Amino acid sequence: MHEMSIAQSLIDIIKEEMHKHNAKVLKSVRLDIGQLSAIVPESLSFCFEIMTSGTELEGAELIMEIIPLKGTCQECSREFEIKEYAFECPHCSSPNIDTIAGQELSIVEMEVD
Repeated sequence: MHEMSIAQSLIDIIKEEMHKHNAKVLKSVRLDIGQLSAIVPESLSFCFEIMTSGTELEGAELIMEIIPLKGTCQECSREFEIKEYAFECPHCSSPNIDTIAGQELSIVEMEVD
């Protein structure tokens, strides 16, 4: 379960940012999680909750938005959502696709006091 190590990394980043800004209470964290990142949101949420239990981060809400997999065709230059992991342009059928979204994991916003 790699979500445990991801949760630990998120907690480390959150604590560092809170320290930089003299924040004492974490209310919520908003994440963008790419569809192709292989992260199971429920598992990440569970790990985050367990790892923050009994700490100054306990009770913080983890808000996750799943970012769809998107690509750009190298042949016709059109952008599109990649559905069912079919890496083929739906407009010209080219297999020459650049993935432009759907692989990310980023902290978008933190609400603190």
